[in-house]
Amino acid sequence: MVYASNNRIGNVMSVVKRGNSKNWYIHFQFNGQTYIKSSRTTIKKIAEQMEIELKAKLHAETYQGRKQQITLADAFKQYKLSKQGIASYRNLIAYETVLRRLLPMKKHIDEITSRDLEKFKRDRIAEGVGAESIKYGLLLIRGTLKFAQQLGYQVSEVTFPQIKLPKNSLRYLSDDEERRLLVALDPMRHGAGLPPVAERSAEIQRSLRDAYDLVVLLLDTGARYSEIANIEWQRIDLASRTIHLWRQKVQNETVLYMTDRVFEVLSRRDANKSSRYVFCNRNGDARGYSAMSIRKAIQRAGLRDCRIHTLRHTHASRLVQNGMSVYEVKEILGHSDIKTTLRYAHLEQRQVTSKARDVINRLNRNSDRLVLVQK
Repeated sequence: MVYASNNRIGNVMSVVKRGNSKNWYIHFQFNGQTYIKSSRTTIKKIAEQMEIELKAKLHAETYQGRKQQITLADAFKQYKLSKQGIASYRNLIAYETVLRRLLPMKKHIDEITSRDLEKFKRDRIAEGVGAESIKYGLLLIRGTLKFAQQLGYQVSEVTFPQIKLPKNSLRYLSDDEERRLLVALDPMRHGAGLPPVAERSAEIQRSLRDAYDLVVLLLDTGARYSEIANIEWQRIDLASRTIHLWRQKVQNETVLYMTDRVFEVLSRRDANKSSRYVFCNRNGDARGYSAMSIRKAIQRAGLRDCRIHTLRHTHASRLVQNGMSVYEVKEILGHSDIKTTLRYAHLEQRQVTSKARDVINRLNRNSDRLVLVQK
C-alpha cells in the first residue's frame, strides 16, 4: 500500500502490528510515499533490522543511482513471459529445468559472476551435451540479463564463456552403433545401480522403457527431441499408421508414416496409456527435456562425438544414402529452408556418382565394347 506524504525518510523506528496478525509490519514514509510491508516475523528486533535495510536500499536507489535488485529466478520468469507466442517458446520452457538445476537461481542477477557462467559451461560439457545446446543455454541467460536491464533492474557486468561450434564432418550412427545403443538402453538390462528386474519399481520400469522407446521413435522419424518427447496421443493415428507431427520450431506440420517398429512401440504404449502424452513425467504431464538417461546410454555404448541430435542426422543420412533427394528429406525433417538440409548434399553426391558408375557398367555389359588390357 502506498500513500502520498513527505519527501524524506523518518528517523523514528516504525514497526507496528496490524489487525489480528502476529507479525510485525514495517511502516514508514519516503519521497512522498508511504511504505507498508510485512516483515513475516513475530520478533520485533528482526523487523526493525529489515526496516533499516529497506530504508538504506531506497536511499541508495534514489540518491546513489542504485537500481532495484531481482533474483535470477524472477528475472527468468519475466523473460519467459515476454517470449510467449514465439516459435521457440516451447524449447525455452524445456530448457528451464537445466537452468534451475545448474545455476544459482536464488542469487540476485547483479550478484551473478563470470565464474557462475563458466561453471555452467563446464557442467554441461561434463554431461556430454553438444556445443549447440550449451550455446543455447548461455543465450537464454544473456537474454534474461538484457531483459532485466531493460526493465531497470541492477545487472552485473559478466563475461560469457566462448563456445566454438564444431566444424567436424556430419556425425551419424552406423548399423552396429545403433545396435550397441539399443542394447545399452534395453529395459531388461542388468547394470550398476539397477536392482534385479523382478525387484524394480513401476517408476523405474517406466523410466527405462520410455528412454528405449523414445530413441526408437527418434531414429525412425528423424524428429527433433522435443517434438517426440512432448507429443500428444491425439496426433497419433494407429489405424492409418501415421503421426501428425507439429514442429514448434518452424511452425509447420508433417504427416509421417510409421515404420513397423514405431507402430509396434506405439501400439504397446497405447494399450497401457494413462496420460494424454505419449511420453509423460511421473505427474502425467509432458516429459519435457529429460535426456540424462539417453546420454548415459550413449556413453555406455562407447559412441564418441555422439549426442541426441545425432539420431536425427542418422535418419536423414540413411534416407539420402538410399536414394532420396535432399529436397525429399527436407520435407521429412520439416526444414523451412533447403539450406539447412544441404548439409547432407555430399551424401547425395556420393549416391549420384555411384549411380553413374552403375549406368556405365550396365551400358558396357549390354554393348559390344571391348576392353583392351595392356600386358
